Amino acid sequence: MSSQKYSVNQHLIETLLSWVKSGEIAIPEIQRPFVWDASKVRDLMDSLYQGYPVGYIIAWRNPTVKLKDGTLAEGKKVLIDGQQRVTALTAAIAGQQVINQDYKQVKIRIAFHPIDERFEVTNPAIEKDKAWFSDISPIVNGDQKSHKVAREYLLSNPDVNEDLVYERLDRLCDIVKKQIGLIELSPDLDIETVTEIFIRINSKGVVLSQADFAMSKIAANEEFDGNTLRKAIDYFCHLAFAPEFYGHIENNDRYFVKTDYFKAMRWLRNENDDLYDPSYSDMLRVAFTTKFNRGRLSDLVGLLSGRNFETRTYEKEIEEASFKTLSEGVYEFINETHFKRFLMIIRSAGFVDKSMIRSTNALNFAYILYLKLKRDLGNNPNIESWVRRWFVMSLLTGRYSASPESQFDKDIKTIDLREFSEVIAEIESAELSDVFWQVGLVQKLTTSSVNAPALKVYWAAQVNLSDRGFLSKDITVRDMITHHGDIHHIFPKSFLKKNGMPKSKYNQVANYVYVQQEVNIKIGDKAPIDYFQDVLAQCETDNLKYGAIREASDFNQNLLENCLPATIGDYELANFEGFLETRRVSMAVKIQKYYFAL
Repeated sequence: MSSQKYSVNQHLIETLLSWVKSGEIAIPEIQRPFVWDASKVRDLMDSLYQGYPVGYIIAWRNPTVKLKDGTLAEGKKVLIDGQQRVTALTAAIAGQQVINQDYKQVKIRIAFHPIDERFEVTNPAIEKDKAWFSDISPIVNGDQKSHKVAREYLLSNPDVNEDLVYERLDRLCDIVKKQIGLIELSPDLDIETVTEIFIRINSKGVVLSQADFAMSKIAANEEFDGNTLRKAIDYFCHLAFAPEFYGHIENNDRYFVKTDYFKAMRWLRNENDDLYDPSYSDMLRVAFTTKFNRGRLSDLVGLLSGRNFETRTYEKEIEEASFKTLSEGVYEFINETHFKRFLMIIRSAGFVDKSMIRSTNALNFAYILYLKLKRDLGNNPNIESWVRRWFVMSLLTGRYSASPESQFDKDIKTIDLREFSEVIAEIESAELSDVFWQVGLVQKLTTSSVNAPALKVYWAAQVNLSDRGFLSKDITVRDMITHHGDIHHIFPKSFLKKNGMPKSKYNQVANYVYVQQEVNIKIGDKAPIDYFQDVLAQCETDNLKYGAIREASDFNQNLLENCLPATIGDYELANFEGFLETRRVSMAVKIQKYYFAL
């Protein structure tokens, strides 16, 4: 019979808060922003007051957490789910400040109206209204005696029922006597079981992120400086998104400023590139996969716990080595040269704007590949080309869309064991065959989604090849993407709608081109055959009407760059379906040539 791996118990709110205060329960997410709106804190207080259930929190017993006195705390509870609720309780009841999404410390005050039995987020109007208690925390936590508070309230509100006020205040103070469920997991419980428990308990069925498990494990470890590592991951990700946060770190975390992590990320303070703004999940995946040659973050949790996968035992040496290796992976990730060179590679493939990248996992693995090949092969001249091709291949095939962790795991192990040139050649042979280019890719372009990966790759191909926008003499597709040019319907939408064409037809991506705004406006809802004839006429008369193209040969070249048929008759309404089919084939051919030239 297997031993019980977890326990489910009810605990008083005041007990939970005492655990937080004493350090018996760790809140590893404390350095992460408190994302709840203040109104949700208000609703939580109301639920407790009414005696409604407020769900479960999940904690993982961890025998390796180092306490403030330097000892190890067998059985210390590491919070892995429910951080927002626990933080809300410490804010509203204990009166502690929280770190908001701007990484600023703020105080959340919840007000209580004893007569109406109503809770609100405190505002200036409530503060002036004597019918309200503007902050419940000193009342509930005992800093203010309820009977004294009641007397003062009655003096300010002489017309209210005295017994009612005392009754309602007693009920308010009883919030800390209400219970909350605690699922306490044993340290050897595997991540899959933990996730299943979470799914079954949580009424919304939200899958618990394995990255959250890993980050919790990292943050709770002080013995191997995991808490500092956690900050490094969090701070880098926030700086990448908001460089102005640099000043906040300097002013509020003097200890971290002295670390090598901070020195390694200083370059971000003046960096405004948003092509790749990694989340902590992205950063963990890259650092872990490239250094451990594994793709499942559940394995990272096990390794950081000291798990020996062969003997199924837990060893301190493995735990220490795992923290050291992960730290090395983080340093590689945040290295300025690595990060900027990788983004240069992605841009050189034509992905010049964040909107063009529809798979963060594809971007993550491309960075993994770059770091690994750079480490293993040094200055091999093929690395940049390989990274570009792998990234585009991943986008075109949806390689990391279904089960990304499994695919990460499979790919990194294959790449680690074999020559990379052989690996990519084999994948291209299997997944990018002639059938893919001539049939599969054409089918992927049969869509009305402007976010279709195949369309994004097509535009990247245009950027890479320096193609011009439709009817533009000099302005490129790159210029239009980076400066928000218009997406034009070759057969204008209004024109097709007037002729009874359904949305699923007129919004086909094969009907899209990038165009200058002024050209788009001038074309309006004209039939394509009409404005095409006007362009041909302006090439003969030099009387410009659409764009700045003056020669028929330049017009034909522009059509070629945009994969548009050169025969004017193709732009008759009766030929619309044939036009779409012809253009899809041309777009697929361009993408294929672009791919093998990367």
